[in-house]
Amino acid sequence: MIIPNFFTLTVKITPNFIQTGTYNAGVLYIYVNDSLYQKQCFEVYERGKHRLVTVRTKGTSDDNKNDIVEQGFVYMKILSDTKTVASYYSLDNQNWLMVRLYKNDYSQTIWEGSSAQCPMDKSTTSNFEDIRPDQKSVSDFRMGN
Repeated sequence: MIIPNFFTLTVKITPNFIQTGTYNAGVLYIYVNDSLYQKQCFEVYERGKHRLVTVRTKGTSDDNKNDIVEQGFVYMKILSDTKTVASYYSLDNQNWLMVRLYKNDYSQTIWEGSSAQCPMDKSTTSNFEDIRPDQKSVSDFRMGN
């Protein structure tokens, strides 16, 4: 979906994690082009645990690995007030934990979306529920509400 640079997108993501599925993930994106985007993933990492990861690409990509999550789903949120982009996750859709915050240098209009990623295995699925796009930001970036 194409949206203005002032937004909040919240999604409940339940990936189908399997033992051989390293880096399989449910993913939430903001995207301008192939060299300018961010993805927020709930993935299986190298040690077989599930964790939150953000990757920001601005020419080259960086990985920012975050908390290990024991339950099989998370709520993820990405938002912007036009000046700042922030990413969060929640186990209960009430209490939000920030995983990334940076200056918004995206164009006026960006794409948002979701996907399942499966870079090393044959296939995977992820379930996306409670998708809530909104044209508002939060009042407290640190708390995510």
